[in-house]
Amino acid sequence: MPYRAPVSDYEFMLRHVVGFDDVAGTDRFAEASEDMVSAILSEAGRLCEEVMAPLQRNGDLHPARLENGVVRTSPGFAEGWKAIADGGWIGISAPQDFGGMGLPVTLLTAVNEMMSGACLSLELAPLMSMGQIEALEHHASDELKQLYLPKLISGEWAGTMNLTEPQAGSDVGALSTKAEPNGDGTYAISGQKIYISWGDNDFTGNVCHLVLARLPDGVPGTKGISLFVVPKYLPDDAGNPGKANSLKVVSLEHKMGLHGSPTCVMQYDGATGWLVGEPHGGMKAMFTMMNNARLGVGGQGVGVAEGAYQHALAYAQERKQGRPAEGSSGSIADHADVRRMLMTMKADVFAARSILLACAVAIDMQNATGQADWAARAALLTPIAKVCGTETGMEVADTGMQVHGGMGFIEETGAAQYYRDVRVTAIYEGTNGIQAMDLVGRKMMDGGEAAAALIEEIQSQAEQARAKLPDLAEAVWQASETLRETTEWLAGQKDMNDRFAGAVPYLHAFGRVLGGHYHLAAALADPGGARECLARYYIRRLLPEHTGLLAQAQIGAEGLFGLSLEELAV
Repeated sequence: MPYRAPVSDYEFMLRHVVGFDDVAGTDRFAEASEDMVSAILSEAGRLCEEVMAPLQRNGDLHPARLENGVVRTSPGFAEGWKAIADGGWIGISAPQDFGGMGLPVTLLTAVNEMMSGACLSLELAPLMSMGQIEALEHHASDELKQLYLPKLISGEWAGTMNLTEPQAGSDVGALSTKAEPNGDGTYAISGQKIYISWGDNDFTGNVCHLVLARLPDGVPGTKGISLFVVPKYLPDDAGNPGKANSLKVVSLEHKMGLHGSPTCVMQYDGATGWLVGEPHGGMKAMFTMMNNARLGVGGQGVGVAEGAYQHALAYAQERKQGRPAEGSSGSIADHADVRRMLMTMKADVFAARSILLACAVAIDMQNATGQADWAARAALLTPIAKVCGTETGMEVADTGMQVHGGMGFIEETGAAQYYRDVRVTAIYEGTNGIQAMDLVGRKMMDGGEAAAALIEEIQSQAEQARAKLPDLAEAVWQASETLRETTEWLAGQKDMNDRFAGAVPYLHAFGRVLGGHYHLAAALADPGGARECLARYYIRRLLPEHTGLLAQAQIGAEGLFGLSLEELAV
């Protein structure tokens, strides 16, 4: 079965599950009517099905390569990029003053997820540009905005982000790239960056790098870091690409997956760059881009999960194995254990997608209203959306291989590609462990107030649902109460190791409870229908996992360091 964009699911969820009506009800996004949303999703879905999905295997079988210093991209990727750019999809939420659509981040999130399900390697390219557009919009000078934003939004130029160095991964403050003033308002950037997604291509007129570097008076650590835009080709007086800048792609990484996406080692040798934002304010500017990217990466996980699920379902419906039960189709899709896997995949995709969209709605409401409560909600949900999306991607892709049986281990079926491609999403843009630590650390500096407000909403909906769906409502309410108690316990721990030790199971439990909450909302909107059936499966079979996860979270660091490093090695 070819990839099918889940447009109808998105329309249902925006209308009945995640509160998109609140976004459309604001003055800023008043144009996001139901008809417009449907048209946007349908057109994006068509692009994904007809243009991007056929490129999925091309990128895997014919990887990007480096030839004489030039990155050659996978067959069809140039045409795919052109279709994305010509459709205006790179600028879907970008400012209208510079050629963007100015639409809600929620719609951007939906489109990115569908693109990821169709062809993740190619989707990464516009995602990088989208993040750079947002960073420049909020932090660059008017002159830089006028030059770069229209070209990035149109897809004439592409953008990247350069943080990581060989000795500075998650510890960004350890970077050694230098920026020396040239005396004319520009800076000479020198250093090496690694893991640069889409660091170069052969289908845009320029590639613009956002590079973290340290000025001569920059103090050690993150407080001394500045951000610079460093183009591959220096713009001339007319704003067109001129002479080559002093930078190059040293090599491409040989990766487990995402073969169509060139991951570059970049070398800067006194390359000319322009300061973005204030001196030593690079992390503030870069976090604007990274938060956008974290939501996008969560969407990548959900998108791959959708693609892997569809792939497995199609195989299960076609594969004949064993003696068919009376009245069954005769395919393995009617075997109890295979049906368990398919139901789990579908239920988990729905839950992760709901969390993703709820986070995007909070971001839109923050942007539209400026209210602190929405900002806190968006900040709280960002790590949960990133982790739940990517973990769901890995688990569903893994289960999809299992549905295929032995053929899942054979590359020709394409089942393994989903797992190989999605695996890195739990690592880049902040590892999932760091996201969990952020949730119980920085996001609980308010004493757990933002988490408590969300849990209160979950309980309020459950109480209202008792009259119609008493068993499901009670299960969700009890789960949220256990989550509330654990949240209060974590917020009260002064030793951060006690929080960090249980951060991952706590985040997973939070995701499980949110999944139950959103499934319950779907069941209320479709009583007696397929949505209620799926909700019953999730709430009765998957939601109970929260109990063991929260029990782990409350153990703290006890026993974590019980074995010495020498004993661990035995």
